Amino acid sequence: MTGLVRPDLRHHPSWASAVREFGEDGTTMHGGGLWDLDTRDLGRDALATEVERLLAQSDPATELPDGIVPCSYYWIVEGEEFLGYLAVRHALNDWLHDYGGHLGYSVRPSRRGEGHAGRALALGLDQARAIGLHRVLITCDEDNLASRRTIESAGASYEDTRDVKRRYWFDLD
Repeated sequence: MTGLVRPDLRHHPSWASAVREFGEDGTTMHGGGLWDLDTRDLGRDALATEVERLLAQSDPATELPDGIVPCSYYWIVEGEEFLGYLAVRHALNDWLHDYGGHLGYSVRPSRRGEGHAGRALALGLDQARAIGLHRVLITCDEDNLASRRTIESAGASYEDTRDVKRRYWFDLD
């Protein structure tokens, strides 16, 4: 069954394999929080640095760079296999309000179409509720029909499209 765990080194081999898949597929690791990851170096030490940074970002005491909001990162797993990323942003800045949303997620290319995104979305909404969010924004690209179906199937209300981003809201109360 699909579940969420906090980033952890025990998933290193599966994580590295997934990152390579994203690179080969040319898709983005939405929800990964890995903006500066050098995909040429997917060793355990590189992951340890990233895990530490990702976990710190959910701590309100952590001083974050301008434009970065507190965020809880999770890894979507099935047993010990890394399936993808989920980010639960605690607040919205202007860019996130227009384009990024509270939740960002992606499933590794080889495991798409198996329902993992829908399960991760439901678990992400639970996490958003747990940190006190009452209304959650999620976005997807206009041409991403799979993501659109996942979001709409979960009961989100469509608000509008800005540039190429469809914007949806979930009321959690």
